[in-house]
Amino acid sequence: MPTQGDTPMITRITTSTALIAALAFSLTACGQEEGGDAIPEDQTSFTIGVANEHEAHRELARIAEEEYGYEIELVNFSTYPEVNPALAAGDLDANWFQHIAYLAEHNTGTGDNLLPIGPTEIVPLTLYSNEYSDVSEFEQGDTIAIPNDAVNQGRAINVLVAADLLELSEETSQPEPRHIDEEASTVEVQPVDAAQTVNALQSVEGSVINNNFAQDADLDPLNDGIFSDDASDPAAFPYINTFAVREADVDNEALQEIASLYHDERVLDIMDERSNGTSVPVDDVTAEELREALTDYEEALSNED
Repeated sequence: MPTQGDTPMITRITTSTALIAALAFSLTACGQEEGGDAIPEDQTSFTIGVANEHEAHRELARIAEEEYGYEIELVNFSTYPEVNPALAAGDLDANWFQHIAYLAEHNTGTGDNLLPIGPTEIVPLTLYSNEYSDVSEFEQGDTIAIPNDAVNQGRAINVLVAADLLELSEETSQPEPRHIDEEASTVEVQPVDAAQTVNALQSVEGSVINNNFAQDADLDPLNDGIFSDDASDPAAFPYINTFAVREADVDNEALQEIASLYHDERVLDIMDERSNGTSVPVDDVTAEELREALTDYEEALSNED
């Protein structure tokens, strides 16, 4: 980690009640009128929203400033649902925290048209347990915590289906607890805020935990996890993570360049270490392909409503 003398002008902000209130006021008062204006092409100072800021965020910002002349302000959010509204309202220039499926869920639910500009990684979603070391050990009626946001909840349910712990009553691309066939399933699910899935391990038999929260809790998906989905499966394409911007800024070359810095070896090395080797960099998918996948997923969600 850089020493204080080596650290560039990167502002790190943690959301607080005051900041959340300010973002909410901006969304109400300014709406899409403010957020709809394109960023000037000669702008070199950018505000990027992240969730649970860590060393890789800071390293990318350092490289962007010291080697490319950009000034990056990182705005840290403690929960996912705050980040996209801040971008849509114009309080951020871009964000870097979500996969395509999560972005599609936001757009279809709000009418926003936030778009991906560059892929980063795909990581497995993993089931952990303090009581069991194998999925075969779960007993009838055991409870597993899952994230309660719609997309990660759907993916978590699919993880438990793949582990033969849940059965669905109908096929759907975005399963919810109401789609679970309770009589045919071994376990019950307990939706909680994604940030609380680690703490939930203390009170339930298992928990499906997103990689960033697992990393912060020093959980190793390979050694501590007991089941994960397959990041190389084509069905995992919607779970490719990406930088996102407002529609007006989708062709902004500076933001595209900043997004591409994720694939700098120094950033990738940090991500590999943080994920204990489970993070899979995605550098063979174009932004256009991500946007096509986003459109397809949005259409699938709309057809299910």
